[in-house]
Amino acid sequence: MRTAGPWTHRDLAANGARFHIAEQGTGPLVLLVHGWPQYWWAWRHQMSALADAGYRAVALDLRGTGGSDRTPRGYDPANLALDITGVIRSLGEHSAHLVGHDLGGSLAWVAAVMRPSVIQSLTVVSAAHPRHLRRALLKDRHQMAAFDHVLGFQRPWIPERRLVADDAAQVAEYLTAWSGPQQPDEEALRNYRNAIRIPSTAHCSIEPYRWLVRSIARPDGIQFARRMKKPVTAPTLHIQGAADPVLLARTALGAGEYVAAPYRWRLLPGVGHFPQEEAPAELNAELLAWVDQHKR
Repeated sequence: MRTAGPWTHRDLAANGARFHIAEQGTGPLVLLVHGWPQYWWAWRHQMSALADAGYRAVALDLRGTGGSDRTPRGYDPANLALDITGVIRSLGEHSAHLVGHDLGGSLAWVAAVMRPSVIQSLTVVSAAHPRHLRRALLKDRHQMAAFDHVLGFQRPWIPERRLVADDAAQVAEYLTAWSGPQQPDEEALRNYRNAIRIPSTAHCSIEPYRWLVRSIARPDGIQFARRMKKPVTAPTLHIQGAADPVLLARTALGAGEYVAAPYRWRLLPGVGHFPQEEAPAELNAELLAWVDQHKR
């Protein structure tokens, strides 16, 4: 997982676990948080662009993935969000520009609510506000169908076995099916397939999705949804691929109602679920303009 490049690798402790990060550049901190089924390497195009623009780009491996610890528990959104804010503190910073994709984007919403003083600006990619996603999973049959893999994750052990079977062929199928016309290359497919095959990764990486579905009617899930009514006070850039077949654009749309700060919605035509890899130049331009605008 420690792919060579213009970045450096190291581990740090936060929120009771050890986390792997890749780091490049100096300046204001921009923390990049990946989604599923990926790891820090998903941000390789953004790290160099940010470093060249005078930022300290840090890409994090979430708990249970990449080079970070695989703990037996701690995969609910509140704890995962505290992992993120804890990493910011462990990096010696009081605040950061937070960027998240997919699961990382969902956790970015949560971090901005739970620890607002730590988040200088927020950029969410391919992730609905948690309350919008919850509503869609209860009422929108099209979004439910798009999340059929998440519903399949609710079974014990079988999803993990399928993910790693045939050298993680299913991961390659997901990545290809969820991308737009700009398909992932062989190197990307190989790296993500290798990453999910690290022991315990398949199990740990889908635990947040088990919590998402199983908690809907539980007290902890209801309490979490109520907590997420609190408005985000960080300036928020919300980027969504118009051709995303996993998170429908209409599910992501409208999150500005939960943002009590400048909010920008950006829909990318012809882009699927992975804008940072399918349209890196376009995403980099949006991201750099946003963090430049909201530097302190």
